[in-house]
Amino acid sequence: MYKIKDLLAREVIDSRWNPTVEVEITLNWWIEGKAICPSWASTGIHEALELRDGDNSRYLWKGTLKAVENVNTTIKNNIIWKEFNSYRQLDKYLIDLDWTKNKSNFWANAILPISMAFVDACSKAENKEIFEYLGEWKGNTLPFPMMNIVNGGSHADNNVDIQEFMIVPVWASNIKEAIRMWAEVFHNLKKILKGKWLTTSVWDEWGYAPNLGSNKEALELIVVAIEKAGYNTDQIKLALDCAASEFYSDGKYNLEWEGKVLNGEELVEFYAELVAEYPIISIEDPLAEDDFEAWKIFEAKLWDKVMNVWDDLFVTNIERLQMWIDENMANSILIKLNQIGTVSETIDAIDLATANNMKSIISHRSGETEDTFIADLAVAKNTGYIKTGSLSRTDRIAKYNRLIRIEDKLGNEAKFGK
Repeated sequence: MYKIKDLLAREVIDSRWNPTVEVEITLNWWIEGKAICPSWASTGIHEALELRDGDNSRYLWKGTLKAVENVNTTIKNNIIWKEFNSYRQLDKYLIDLDWTKNKSNFWANAILPISMAFVDACSKAENKEIFEYLGEWKGNTLPFPMMNIVNGGSHADNNVDIQEFMIVPVWASNIKEAIRMWAEVFHNLKKILKGKWLTTSVWDEWGYAPNLGSNKEALELIVVAIEKAGYNTDQIKLALDCAASEFYSDGKYNLEWEGKVLNGEELVEFYAELVAEYPIISIEDPLAEDDFEAWKIFEAKLWDKVMNVWDDLFVTNIERLQMWIDENMANSILIKLNQIGTVSETIDAIDLATANNMKSIISHRSGETEDTFIADLAVAKNTGYIKTGSLSRTDRIAKYNRLIRIEDKLGNEAKFGK
C-alpha cells in the first residue's frame, strides 16, 4: 500500500511558451514522484478538457493557476494520507471524485499529472524504471519513431494545409540507428530548403515550416532529403497527420493553399493519389471526426495500403474505440494521455486496441515539456510506434534520449519496432 503524504502542484512552462501543470507527490518512506502535463493546440470535440484561467493579465488568458489550485486544495484534501495499492486504484478514486465524463470538474490538466506522478513514485518504491513497473517486466520493444519533419496546418504559420509530415526509419535495426538516420535526413532537408531560399525556422513540434507551392511539394522535398542523406524510400517511409477537422466546415474540406474545396469522397481520392505517388505508410485523421460516410469510403479504398490512424475519432477512450471496432472502421489508434486524463484509462485503450489487432501509436502533444513518461509507456506496452516530434529542441529530444537509455538498459532483451 502506498500512502500519499504530500501533494504539490505548480505552474510551469511548455514548449509553446504557455503554462501547464507540474505535480510532485510524496509517498510513505519519503519517496517522491514528479510529472508534467502536456498541453495541446488541436483538440477533438470528445477529448478530456484542460482548464485555462481566462485572465487577460496573465499569459494571454492561458494561465493554469485554477488547475494548480484544484490540485493543491480540493484534490489534495481528498487524497492526503489515503492509501492506494496501485495506480489503478488511485485513478479510479480521482475519476469518481471528478465524476464527469470529460474531467471537467477538476479538469484533465489537474488529474493527469497526479496520475503520472503517482506511477513515477510507485516505480521508485519498487526500485523499477517506469517502463518496468507499467509493463510488469514484459515491456522490451523500442518503438519505430514517427518523426516530424515538416509542419503545416494549425502547427505552423505557413501555406501548407496538412498538419504534419513525418518520416519513419523502417530499415533501422535499433532506436539509435533510427535516430541517426532521421538526424541525417533532417540536416539534408535544411540544406535543400536553404538552397531554395526557403525558411528553416521550426514550429510547434519543431519541424520545418516553409511556404510551399502545395502539400505535394512538401513530400517531394522530403524524398529528395532522404536520397541526399544516402537512403531510399524502402529504408525510410513517410507518414501524414492531416488533422482534417481543422479544415472541415459545412460538409466540405477547404484545402486553402491547394485552392481546392472537396467533399469527403474527393478528399479520399486526393489521399489515394498521394499514396500511389509517395512511400506513405500511415495517414492520421484524414477526415473530420464525424464525417461517417467519408470514413467508409476511405477504409474501403485504403484499408490495406496504409495505417489508418484515428486520433480525434477515438480520443484514447475505450467506449469510442469499442464503438468503431464493432463497425470495423479503423486499424490503428493514436494514444494521448491527456485525451482521457489518467494512466490507467490510457493503458485500457492500448489493451483494447491490441486485443483487436489494431496498432497503437503513443503520441506527444504540441505543447510538450521535458517529461519523458510517454517514452516509457511506449516500451512498457510494446506498442511499436511513437510520435514525439522533430529531432530539435529539448522537449522532443528528451523523449528520444530516454528511448536510447531504455534500449541500453534492456541490452540483449531489447527488440525494435513492429
